[in-house]
Amino acid sequence: MNGTPLPLARRITPVVAVATAAALTLVGCSSSSGGKKSEEGGTVASAGKASTPRMTIAMVTHAPAGDTFWDIIRKGAEAAAAKDNVKLIYSSDESAANQANLVQNAIDQKVDGIAVTLAKPDAMKGVVAKAEKAGIPVVGLNSGMDQWKQQGMLEFFGQDESVAGQAFGKKLNETGAEHAICVVQVQGHVGLEQRCAGVKKTFEGKTENLYVNGTDMPSVKSTITAKLKQDSSIDQVVTLGAPFALTAVQSLSDAGSKAKVATFDLNKDLVAAIKDGDIEFAVDQQPYLQGYLAVDALWLYRNNGNYMGGGEAPVLTGPAFVDKSNVETVAKFAAKGTR
Repeated sequence: MNGTPLPLARRITPVVAVATAAALTLVGCSSSSGGKKSEEGGTVASAGKASTPRMTIAMVTHAPAGDTFWDIIRKGAEAAAAKDNVKLIYSSDESAANQANLVQNAIDQKVDGIAVTLAKPDAMKGVVAKAEKAGIPVVGLNSGMDQWKQQGMLEFFGQDESVAGQAFGKKLNETGAEHAICVVQVQGHVGLEQRCAGVKKTFEGKTENLYVNGTDMPSVKSTITAKLKQDSSIDQVVTLGAPFALTAVQSLSDAGSKAKVATFDLNKDLVAAIKDGDIEFAVDQQPYLQGYLAVDALWLYRNNGNYMGGGEAPVLTGPAFVDKSNVETVAKFAAKGTR
């Protein structure tokens, strides 16, 4: 994780993430070229791939169709699954009711573990309880940091959205922005609302939320354009996802606005936009790591009874700023679709 130093919570993050990843790698793989027997008679992992019994893990997210952010989470999950001899069943639906149905499907299939996002936690509470009653371990990732413990999950992997939003607001103070709009693509999504609230808490200028239909990008573009035309005092657009940031750049052009764009989250096109100067900066929550750790953690729990944070503390994967000062370092990973 590279970038401008953040408060204490930010500086702790890479230590947690790197230490966790290192520990999982040591447990998951041996240095031998093939599986070997442990002193207790079991088989330890082979180099690069576990030789533990095949297990099935379901990952169920609220990802909308075509959002590249979720492709990165899925790649991380698939990498861990390949290493851990896991059959991964990935499914998603942005409708909370449909997402809950997908979790129920996983329960009916008697999977060995479930990783789930809690964008709308109230809608997921009942089905998560059913999974736990059925003896299926459940971990959370990406969204629901304030709710995962209440719902009895083992662990959580993600970013504290309030902390990230506050860091974002402080960064805007450094740029000299005075009037920001925070573009929210899904109304009622707890994580997105926390981001904007965090920005508002620390940003010294004026902040207001602009709600758009994130499933209709032409509508997103026209809504932002109309807002910029309506109020020429807006000098900063804050978006909560890479595709929306790139669309906002088009809106600036259409509106003849001199406002600047900064965003949460990355993809390779967004990295290129930072290099070109179209986007000021982005906050990276490392979605690949979220997907990877969620699957790996369930494998560890099933095979060795391990769980991180003592069931009390989440494993933080962000935030980290990416701007022109460090974008080249990130670009080589973004080109592979893992950042």
